[in-house]
Amino acid sequence: MKTITLPDELNLDSSLSINVYNYESVNEISKQQILLNKNTFSFLQDGTKEVYFDDSSYAIDNSQFLLMKSGHCLMTEKLSNESRNYRSILFFFSTEEILKFLRKFDFEFETSSQITHYSTYSFKYDSFIRVFTQSLFDISKLSKPIQEKILKTKFEEIILYLIDLKGLEFLYSLINNSRNQNQKFIQTIESNRLNKLTIKELSFLCNMSVSTFKREFEKNFQSSPSKWFQDKRLEHSAFLLKNEAKRPSDIYQEIGYENLSNFIYAFKMKFGVTPKQYQSN
Repeated sequence: MKTITLPDELNLDSSLSINVYNYESVNEISKQQILLNKNTFSFLQDGTKEVYFDDSSYAIDNSQFLLMKSGHCLMTEKLSNESRNYRSILFFFSTEEILKFLRKFDFEFETSSQITHYSTYSFKYDSFIRVFTQSLFDISKLSKPIQEKILKTKFEEIILYLIDLKGLEFLYSLINNSRNQNQKFIQTIESNRLNKLTIKELSFLCNMSVSTFKREFEKNFQSSPSKWFQDKRLEHSAFLLKNEAKRPSDIYQEIGYENLSNFIYAFKMKFGVTPKQYQSN
């Protein structure tokens, strides 16, 4: 699968540190490999979106929008049932713009190890954000020189508003690079243990070849990827059976099995009893 590099492939002015783009499509995509060269707001307007990053994943509809850190991700876009359209206003900005913002408004750089940083955040729309998003759409129609002048102010506007609502944690996450490669690898695996991603897709999130990924996996987890993920999903199925009273027929697809009989066989091989027996004990 071809990797799409954004915003480079949208024919925007690469010399600008902040860009806006009104993205529309009538074609659905599933787990497209995306390389974000800039941090990105995705203000979803129509359709639904799923994203998978190394440390987080989200599925949203048009009542929400995303803030995504630059880097590797997988993206799924589905059309709106009503309009049969997908639309998102994309607002790109460089990490340097964040640093300028912190200096300008005299925010202290947070270095606490107690803060958990993520590569993506989801926010709910409110009346302010909807008006802001419409303004970005209008700005996207203006000339490039005018856009350049206005977008710096719009960037400060949205960041200041979100800080007032949520605090600074989300902003520090965008500039935090404290994790070493091994920590990042382990977190990618742990965060996606229940997501039905292929080895190739996980390798992409880790920015590795498939062979390097498998080698690193066995070094860190002392197991092959297929066996480790199967065990984690079967353990999750046991939790669902016991704690949420779900039936085997309700969950086998959720944890990655194509048919019920294969799930029952794998479950019995791991736990020594069938799912129904496990649930009744």
